[in-house]
Amino acid sequence: MVDQSTLLKVEDLEVAFYSSSNTVKAVNGISFNLKRSETIGIVGESGSGKSVTATSILGLLPPRTSKIEKGSITFEGKNLVSLPAKQMRKIRGNEISMIFQDPMTSLNPVFTIGNQLVEVICLHQNVSKKEGMQRAIEMLRLVGIPEPEKRIKQYPHEFSGGMRQRAMIAIALACQPKLLIADEPTTALDVTVQAQILNLMKDLQEKLETAIILITHDLGVVWENCDKVIVMYAGNAVEATSTENLYEKPLHPYTWGLLDSRVKPDEDMLTPVPGSPPDLRNEIKGCAFATRCKYAKEVCFEKKPSLIEVEKDHSVACHFQKNDQRLVRDGGYQ
Repeated sequence: MVDQSTLLKVEDLEVAFYSSSNTVKAVNGISFNLKRSETIGIVGESGSGKSVTATSILGLLPPRTSKIEKGSITFEGKNLVSLPAKQMRKIRGNEISMIFQDPMTSLNPVFTIGNQLVEVICLHQNVSKKEGMQRAIEMLRLVGIPEPEKRIKQYPHEFSGGMRQRAMIAIALACQPKLLIADEPTTALDVTVQAQILNLMKDLQEKLETAIILITHDLGVVWENCDKVIVMYAGNAVEATSTENLYEKPLHPYTWGLLDSRVKPDEDMLTPVPGSPPDLRNEIKGCAFATRCKYAKEVCFEKKPSLIEVEKDHSVACHFQKNDQRLVRDGGYQ
């Protein structure tokens, strides 16, 4: 029996990119569920597979150089992986929308903000251009852009960075999607505008009952906005749990490193995660984090750990985090 509250279900997703000399496994077996009106955060360093996971859901992977090799993406009972392109176009922008990282490059510089908003509304909502323009003005007002009747006639370069991001949110939410994917929605914005954008997304989620996938590097953003979290590293999910659990009792050494590297008001220096992420063009035999982990032992370099549930709704991929044995942060075992 299908759980009616589950909006999106990703199972064992594997995505690879190809070149003449290499194959890169960008996403390696990630799975998660997302309920209606729920927010899930996906965190990790650059190159961990966060954005590839998002573009896979939307069907925006480059067809000639990439492929979903395994797994399924089920949205309201429909497997998006096998869905014909024509049907996928009806879902994309209408039922599933995305806020991309850089609003300046995501907005078309030769069309007004109004043209770009109206195009989305008319394409999916089957309304006249006049009705579409009225809705576009309402959306700009909803996202907090002043004088929307005037601004709708302007071009992206006439908007500030924060206003462009708001315009992107307006376009993404114009058709009241059931799922919003926000890929680093506050990148390159000052902290005041960041807070405004995130509060705006929260308010709109409450009004429209939209589920959100929030991709970010910032664990502080996760704490404020997400119900649950997936920590990704080198294409793998290494920890998955509720936001509260992640902060109160994180289990993976990589998660410990991310939490330690946050800016703290009482400290002058950051504590970075040592080393660099692995080159995914090379085969990784054991745990991808082993070369950077101070707790690593021989088994970590020989065998890849599976993501297993060690507590209710708390899964981790570490050889030393099991039901009967726990690795303690900055300590031994218990």
